[in-house]
This record gives sequence, C-alpha cells and structure tokens, in this order.
Amino acid sequence: MKNIFLIVFTCFLALNVNSQTEYDGSELGAEIFAARAGSNGGTMGFGIKYAAILNENFAVGPSIRYHYTWSFIDPNLTTGSRTSGSLYGGGVFAHARYKDALFGGVEFEVLKTPFNFGGPQQEFKPWVATLFIGGGFSKLYNKVRINLGIFYDVINANNSPFRPNYAIKINDPEGNVQRILPIIYRINFFFPLGNKSKEDK
Repeated sequence: MKNIFLIVFTCFLALNVNSQTEYDGSELGAEIFAARAGSNGGTMGFGIKYAAILNENFAVGPSIRYHYTWSFIDPNLTTGSRTSGSLYGGGVFAHARYKDALFGGVEFEVLKTPFNFGGPQQEFKPWVATLFIGGGFSKLYNKVRINLGIFYDVINANNSPFRPNYAIKINDPEGNVQRILPIIYRINFFFPLGNKSKEDK
C-alpha cells in the first residue's frame, strides 16, 4: 500500500512542478451517495473534492468523504453485533477531461470504518485504502459540470468499505453470491470557483 501511495503522490508532484503546467482556476466537487436503502438497512453519505484545473483539461486535488451505514444484519459483513456506524476519511484524485464529453481518472482514499467486510477470517483493520480507476461521461451545463463514471477498485476488493455497494455480483446456480466485482458508480457535480477566462491567459 505504501508503494501505491508513493506512486500517486509522485504523479501529483510531477504535475505541480512541470514548467508547462498552467493553472486555470479551481472547482468544488460534490458527490451525494445513497447506493443502498431498504428494510434491511442502507448507506448514505457525501464526498467533497477541491479541484485545481491545470491546462484546462486536468482536475487534481484533495478529497474528503463521510458515509453512514445502518442495520446490516448479515453476520458475514460485520464484526460483533454492531449494525450501524460511520466511515470517513480523505484522499487525492486526478481527472483528465476530453472534449467536454468524457473523463478518465484515479481516486485514492484512506477511510476509517467500523466494519470488517472481509468476514471474520480476515484481520480487522479500521483504516482501509481504496484506489479506484475509471471514467465516463463529463459535460458542462451552464456553470455546473456533471461527471457520471464507473470505477474499479484495484487494491482492495475484499475488505473495501464500499463492498456492500459494488454494482456487479456473480451468483451460482442456486443464487448464492460467489464473487463481487469491485465496481462502483459515482456522480459528481463540479462548481467553478473563479476559473480564469481566456483573456486572462
């Protein structure tokens, strides 16, 4: 995990020290998360990103996240008798935008969670890292940019705090879950914070 963090940090450092990089303002990103809600429980929360816009098409910066999960009754997903709790933390991200239509990016976060989604056979670790790689649709509407993307967690599929919200489950013929693919959907709204105009460059 330390090696992955160093790689991500080095990429951000390279972007910031590159003499060809131009700063084109900043944006505030907001993500509302409500991927699971029902009679057995749910998950709700939000994420916030601060994006420095570089060379018009790159958004990089820090992020914070808070989720509240309640009433998980499946003993394979939680430790002890705890059925609700909060996960929170932060990280960094980088998005590349293409022709006001598409984007691709990486999102690294370290989150504190009260749950052991890996099951009782896996050692419980309260701080868990995730590294999502993905992309999707990106479009500016008036002064609000909407990013609708699909992301894959490349380092923590088994004990990710996002495990209950993974979108794709593979079942056996009897309907039992055999495998859960670490794929998640994310919708972000980015609001400009004094972006440079073309005349200012």
